[in-house]
Amino acid sequence: MMRALKVGLLLVVAVVVVSLLTLRMTGLEPRYIDPRSEAFVEAGRTAGPGLWLKGEVVREPVTNWDWVLEVNDPIRGNSIMLETRTWYGIPHSVTINLVPRGDRLYISGSEQGFRLQKEFPNSKAWWANIERDPRIRMKIDGRIYEMTVALVADRAEVAQLIGRDPVTREIAADGTEQVTGVRHYWRVYQRNIPEYN
Repeated sequence: MMRALKVGLLLVVAVVVVSLLTLRMTGLEPRYIDPRSEAFVEAGRTAGPGLWLKGEVVREPVTNWDWVLEVNDPIRGNSIMLETRTWYGIPHSVTINLVPRGDRLYISGSEQGFRLQKEFPNSKAWWANIERDPRIRMKIDGRIYEMTVALVADRAEVAQLIGRDPVTREIAADGTEQVTGVRHYWRVYQRNIPEYN
């Protein structure tokens, strides 16, 4: 009986290891759901998470990020894929939009509804991941960019970036002011490239 249990356990571990190695080799990118599709109506979201991103790694410094707005993937438009590092070692990747500002690049995310009940950064898995480990990988137009992110903690700076207050509020029926949304921004820096001259 004990021998059968050990063999069974070993078989399960082998299947998990082979599965993870296969996924690592092939990647498992996040899926994107077109907001005009029936699948979007059913899911209520435009993306589903993935694992590893695959593609050629860019080693040259980028001095102007405005070109990302002109990327027009037939499925994703100008959305990009972001791979974060989890505490358990298997990447978590999502589809997001970039905010280029010439030589500066930002990523952003927003909290609404039930997500406001959680303490930042725990309302989204990728936020918690990048706050714990700021090293990320982004797939833009089929190529991988290795980056590091830093939260823009100054709300005045975020307001300047987006042209409005990052916190949206509403007056409830009882006359009290309620926060209905919060937008967070992270500055993105290239890493693993030769130093800029």
